[in-house]
Amino acid sequence: MTNFKPISSTKKKNKAVVTAIILLVLLIIIFLLSLNTGLIKIDPLTVINTFLGNGSEQDELLLLEFRLPRIVIAVLIGMGLAVSGTVLQGVVKNPLADPGIIGINAGAGLAVMIFVIYFSTELGNSVFIMPIVAFIGAGLTAVVIYVFSYKKDEGVSPIRLILVGVAVAAGISALMIVLTLRIDPESYSFVATWLAGSIWGTSWNFVLALLPWLVILIPFVYFKSRVLDVMNLGDATAVSLGMNLERERRWLLAAAVALAAASVSVSGAIGFVGLIAPHMTRRLVGETHKYVIPIAALIGAVLVLTADTLGRLILQPAEIPTGVVVAIIGAPYFLYLLAKLND
Repeated sequence: MTNFKPISSTKKKNKAVVTAIILLVLLIIIFLLSLNTGLIKIDPLTVINTFLGNGSEQDELLLLEFRLPRIVIAVLIGMGLAVSGTVLQGVVKNPLADPGIIGINAGAGLAVMIFVIYFSTELGNSVFIMPIVAFIGAGLTAVVIYVFSYKKDEGVSPIRLILVGVAVAAGISALMIVLTLRIDPESYSFVATWLAGSIWGTSWNFVLALLPWLVILIPFVYFKSRVLDVMNLGDATAVSLGMNLERERRWLLAAAVALAAASVSVSGAIGFVGLIAPHMTRRLVGETHKYVIPIAALIGAVLVLTADTLGRLILQPAEIPTGVVVAIIGAPYFLYLLAKLND
């Protein structure tokens, strides 16, 4: 007997493949442009020769030790934040859910800030410890938001989740400002950089610190894509199909929080990526999460890398923080979604 696949399913798969190829080509183009973005211009032929090991010491230092790690980090951050937002929107069934908007990024940032100010000089390899510290801060924040958003017999209200998250994020931001009044100039410079959303981790050590989180968690989330599809059918349907809903929800929320926390630990307060990427993806390939997750990751990578490249290009020799460029795009989109949700 031959296996039969519905035409609609085949069309969705083909559309997802074509979309992925287009995004990969776009990402490569932006990658090459970003390599040549900076005060020192390097022609494409020199870039190729440098990667082949035939470049000068200056070109190797500039490309391989300064620009390339930052580009890789921007791509990883975009993927992590986009997949985190995709999972959050699927689990809480709220189209406005985003780790930046609901305060998870702020919680991670506060933990990183406290660690850098008070403990980083006492502990070695702080670069590799920071994602763990950020996860603890983001996890505690997520628990607080979940508790205050939960209502007996109703579960988590989508609107209440957003309101509580915004309030928690505002409170954490205020606490961070208070802490800045009691720190030395060097620590203050770090906090200001983080709050602006600048990619401050720009060495290969930061890449190595962030990469394992994404390598483990994104495949895990993709493995759970069918679970997210079932969750979209409603809690009652999911339970009737034999799903242990609360257990799956906790695992997926933990993965989303960890992805956001690890990304924030090296990027600062970059918001809206987890909001924009999933929505754009669903418009392109539909609601099936086995297509949404990888496409959203690619869109997030393109978005953050583009924002970082533009931030370094527009006002040379000054630099616009990546988070500011993303916010210029994301804030109007968030208002549009909010207005559409209230229609």
